[in-house]
This record gives sequence, structure tokens and C-alpha cells, in this order.
Amino acid sequence: MMHLNAFVMPNGHHEAAWRHPSTDPHRARTLRHYADIARTAERGKLDSIFLADGVALWGNVKHNSHSHFEPLTLLSALAASTVHIGLIATASTTYNEPYHLARKFASLDHLSGGRAGWNIVTSAGIDEARNFNLAKRPSHDARYDRAEEFVEVVKKLWDSWDDDAAVVDRPSGVYADTDRIRAIAHDGPHFQVRGPLNIERPVQGYPLLVQAGSSETGKEYAARHAEAVFTAQQTFAEGKAFYEDVKGRLAKYGRTPDELKILPGISPILGRTEAEAREREAELNALIIPDYGLQQLSKMLDHDVTGYPLDGPLPDVGSFTEGGQSRFDLVVGLARREDLTIRQLLERLAGGRGHRVFAGTPVQVADELEAWFRGGAADGFNVMPPTLPGGLDDFVDLVVPELQRRGLFRTEYSGSTLREHYGLARPVNRNRVKEPA
Repeated sequence: MMHLNAFVMPNGHHEAAWRHPSTDPHRARTLRHYADIARTAERGKLDSIFLADGVALWGNVKHNSHSHFEPLTLLSALAASTVHIGLIATASTTYNEPYHLARKFASLDHLSGGRAGWNIVTSAGIDEARNFNLAKRPSHDARYDRAEEFVEVVKKLWDSWDDDAAVVDRPSGVYADTDRIRAIAHDGPHFQVRGPLNIERPVQGYPLLVQAGSSETGKEYAARHAEAVFTAQQTFAEGKAFYEDVKGRLAKYGRTPDELKILPGISPILGRTEAEAREREAELNALIIPDYGLQQLSKMLDHDVTGYPLDGPLPDVGSFTEGGQSRFDLVVGLARREDLTIRQLLERLAGGRGHRVFAGTPVQVADELEAWFRGGAADGFNVMPPTLPGGLDDFVDLVVPELQRRGLFRTEYSGSTLREHYGLARPVNRNRVKEPA
């Protein structure tokens, strides 16, 4: 069975979604809006919903809506509105401390009954660095260096309580067996953390670990730590090459291919006919504000392109960035491969910021997903509705039943935790592994 995650943005993934008559930017600032979306995803039996995040004001709010809530806060509220759907939050290893995040994700996992997931990011933006006492962002390699140790400390903290440490023996007056609660005494180049954590081990052992970087460093990091990867590829060939590359790195870390699920992003624009789907895509693209797209493109490329002719080619932007390297390579490769003007590139990026946009009928979208899944380019998909809530309603009501008819997607949940949705084992506490038999 393939896995499906709903990537939730306030009004949808198309940058002009907030201007479309099917959306309501005012409602996108309410809990009810997100609760309805989460329940729709659960009605479709999707594995999870996912909230992106950054620690700076994203984009140009003059020309786009910005209603990004802190994701762990929002997902804690959504845990009370849902029963099965997984809840994945983005949190940075560059601008947080391990103890705080270990505690927050453990809390969400307990409150949701084992449905928490952590999308691990290293925060590539310059504006983010400037919000945390830094004049410039740390280098790409330095960010991943810190991330390696950060995740190791978090895992140690989650393991600082044995699963059976809380005995809750009321007659004897013993709440917890303190022999099964341990300080971690971590002393590394970036962090000194004594521990233990002040909350019991998460329901899932560890919340699901997700990663989205596709640079060489990012792929190696995913092979070592991640259990699901959200990635962006434009073509089946690129998707298959990425899939084989990352899966091929797992063995060196003692892992099997089934222990990592790869989910490329797709933004499906649906219509009753292909022509209608194309019309809907054109309708959204007609609402694009070029000034907004140029600013977004400049950030992706780490190069100011605002002064160049819209109907001219993309200028020379070099071949390297200390920012998001995989997205830089994807955007430059797309522009050069298809000889796109800046205006054409803005339209191609408006729907998914580099993720694949596909306009077609529900059957055509299901055909595409099946081809990638059966062809070894994906274990599932990161579904990015162009508008919300309508785009997810369409996907759940029209595409999911088609996938179910083909035997490619569940008709009912078979487990209660996010790990069970993804077919992943619950990690054994490292301290129990080390104990003598």
C-alpha cells in the first residue's frame, strides 16, 4: 500500500490561492479551518498531515497571506479533533535546544495517543539567523553538524525513561521506579545535557522522524536518521534516481529499505476533464503577483533576480548556495532544461515551489501516482492541495477512492499510531538493549 500525507498550508499551495474565490483567508486564521482539514484527511484514511514552519516572516506579506501558527501548538489542538490521523510538525535543529524539542514532541505523542512526527530541518534562511542573535546563517555543513548531534541528544532523552518506569503502584506509594530513569550525561561539541527528560518515554518510543533535505549531506542524514522523506522531483527519472540513491545508503547504517519511506510532493489540480483541470490551473496562474514570485525565486536561488526582464532567461546565479542546496539545484535545472523565461519559471513554481504540479482528471492523477509507486520512484506521496479546503476535499473524494479500487491504498486504518500507519517498528529503548540478559 502507498502512503499519503497531506501537506497543509493556510489557503493551499498555489501562491495565489488566497485570491481564489474558493478560499477564505480570514477563516484560515481559525482553529476550525484546520480542524476541518484534518478531519477531511482522516476521512480519506490518509497517514498524516504535515505543517511546515520557519522562524522568520515568510515571503512578501504584501502579496500573500501569512497565517502560519506555531505547529506544535496547532497540532496539539488538532489531536483533540481527530482520532487516527498522524500529526507531523516542522522544528529546527539550528534555533532550538534538544531538551525543549524532546519534551514538546513527547508531549504531543502522549496527548495524541502516539500520532506525533517531527520534520527535522536545519533552517537555511538568512532572515531566520537574524532573529537569533546571528548576523549571518551558519554554513550548510555547520547546520548539519549541529543537527546530527541534536537528534542524537533528543533520542537519548526519549530513552531516559524505560517504558515501564512509571509503575503507578498506589498501595505501596511508588509512582515510578527511579532505577529505570537515567541521566543521559551528554557532553558533545554543541550540547551539554544532563537529563533525564521530565516526561515519560513517548507512546511510539520515538515520534516518527521525517526529513526533507535532498542535498548530498541531506540524503546522507536521511539515510542515517529519517523514517520518512518529503522530497521534490519534477520527473519520474529524477524521482527514481533519488529513491534508489537514498535507499542505497541505508545498509551502511544497518537499516533495510523498508525502514525509510520516500514521499515526493505532488500538487494535483483536478477537473472532470483534462481541459477543465487545465482551465483551473490557468485560473490560478492568472492571479499570480509577479513581485511576490520574484521575491520567492530570489530566496530559493540566494540571488536577487528582481531587476531582470520577466520575459528574458534566468541570469547566471552560480552553482552553489549556503541556503537550500537541493531546491537551488532543482529550480536552476528546471529553468535550464526547459529553457524557461523568468515569467514561465514563476508560473511553474507558483503551484508547488519546485514540487510537481499535475493538472488532470482523478483517473489521470491516480495513473501518475501508481506509475511512480509501482515503478520504484516513491513509497507514497506528499499531497499538496493547490487550494484549501477544496483541493483536499477533491483529492479525498475523487482520487482516494480510485486508488482504493486499484488496491493501492487502505480502506480503513489498521493501527492507532503514526508508526503503524507507515508500517514502521517501535524503537527499542537503547538502555534495555544494553542490559544483560
